[in-house]
Amino acid sequence: MRISGFGVYRYSLPFTEPLTLKNATLGSRNGLLLRLTGDDGSEGWGEAAPLSGFSSETLDEAADQLLRAAGEMLAMGGGIPQGDGPAILRPPIAPSVRFAAELATLNMNAARRGVSVLDLLDPDARDTLPVNGLLAGPADEVTAEARRMQVAGYHAVKLKAGSLPVEDDAELVREVGGLLGYGISLRLDANRAWSFDEAMEFVRAVRDVRIEYIEEPLADTSLLPRFADESGMPVALDESLVGMEPEDLTAHDYARAVVLKPTLIGGISRTLRLAEEAQCLGMKSVVSSAYESGIGTLGLISLAAVTGGAPAGLDTYRRLAEDALTPPLELRSPVIKVRQLLEIQRIVDVERLQLIARL
Repeated sequence: MRISGFGVYRYSLPFTEPLTLKNATLGSRNGLLLRLTGDDGSEGWGEAAPLSGFSSETLDEAADQLLRAAGEMLAMGGGIPQGDGPAILRPPIAPSVRFAAELATLNMNAARRGVSVLDLLDPDARDTLPVNGLLAGPADEVTAEARRMQVAGYHAVKLKAGSLPVEDDAELVREVGGLLGYGISLRLDANRAWSFDEAMEFVRAVRDVRIEYIEEPLADTSLLPRFADESGMPVALDESLVGMEPEDLTAHDYARAVVLKPTLIGGISRTLRLAEEAQCLGMKSVVSSAYESGIGTLGLISLAAVTGGAPAGLDTYRRLAEDALTPPLELRSPVIKVRQLLEIQRIVDVERLQLIARL
């Protein structure tokens, strides 16, 4: 089979409510979809969705690169690459664009063989995947959601920290920890909000709360090893992974976990390599979303299932009021039945997409 054509589309999906990320407030999720078509009638979809405040590339830059990448894949003779697939594309190629190209390639290979992406990655992968519930927003909403997640049976919950004064953040963490009890892992994400002294103040204030780890607590990331050593608080790497080679993880052996967002770190192949290196170092791998649509999220589900099965950061999908997939994904329960979810026939609603280019 050979690639016979491609299409690049732009989407805009409203959030259920405005989403504040760093210094930007977003009313909708904007991104790009790549469709590869084969001469046997099969097709594969991928997604490039740079995230404002986190991605180095803009949406327009990603669109230009995605058009170039699709053209190169078609000009290579049309064969479907194996292994890393589109890793053979010429640089520069932005992280979100590589994710789109690799996911579209995997989806086309899967369609051609009549299997799922999960089966291509690892036929023996686990069939169930816990989801990491996400808590963010005003304190009253956070506590109400924490109660709901406790009753629903979530295995892990992540609470966003760092937007309040340290003492208020600590108070909220103590309250949430009490609501969740001992059967649910509490993860924190500070998005580099604190100085070293502020982070140490926070740790002292929550010393009686069971915390699985805290993601990126420090504005000065060079102090992370010292923080981990002096605080005793388990640390997870997230933003620090952007641009990092897998072999560079050995210099961060203080970290307890890595939060892998393929849209930000550079695609499926790099995510798998980072997960493998993390496992060798005794770190937990947590595959996580960057507010992708259902097309990207389906790829993340398969990735999470083959990289250890830790509770995955997919709860961001609930923030989308609409999706380009029909029917949309059902991710409102604490555990995903992976193969059952992947077996549901879904289509991409191209009528709601803006065509950029097609060949």
